[in-house]
Amino acid sequence: MAHSFGSLVFTPVIKALQERYGSRRQYAKLQGAGASPDRLGENETEFIAQRDSFYMATVGQTGWPYIQHRGGAKGFLKVIDDRTIAFADFSGNKQFISAGNLMTDNRVALIMVDYPNQARLKILGRAEILDGAKAEEWIEQLRDPEYQAVIDRVFVIRVEAFDWNCPQHITPRFTEDEIRVALAPIETRMQELELENERLRKVAEAQDEAKI
Repeated sequence: MAHSFGSLVFTPVIKALQERYGSRRQYAKLQGAGASPDRLGENETEFIAQRDSFYMATVGQTGWPYIQHRGGAKGFLKVIDDRTIAFADFSGNKQFISAGNLMTDNRVALIMVDYPNQARLKILGRAEILDGAKAEEWIEQLRDPEYQAVIDRVFVIRVEAFDWNCPQHITPRFTEDEIRVALAPIETRMQELELENERLRKVAEAQDEAKI
């Protein structure tokens, strides 16, 4: 069952802090207006499809939170439906901290950031880990033929709430591919100018030879 983001994270202590520092009325108004949707929409689906990494938090039996970076080809985290996302777990360092934590507490928190556009999306959900025969159908659905990393298992997350965070303090950063795309018109123009310069040089040389 999906919930509003605030209903899951705004505990009495947090509400008291919001009241103390002047933001409680604003958040209460947003909750009352139903401003937090409970299903992933077109904006969320498109945003997730463009991500090549995200951070996922779990909590272990010691009570300590653990945050792990997850990365892959763009779109490796896939929206299955408006309340389900999933990703292939690629072979890594085999610590199994996130996987072990989820065996005793299946709650996860994800945060994904679009640095160039200074946007971030937070998702709360419950994760299920599938491997072996149970994962076969999912693996085929999540596999990227152009990304050759070994898939060990699949994480399926049932979304319970999500929230768009403010863009404040997100420093714009760009991947190598994003920089290449941005510079492509400039590189093309430089090549055109170099060809034009070469053509003009040859014309000038021909004119000089004709004067001799």
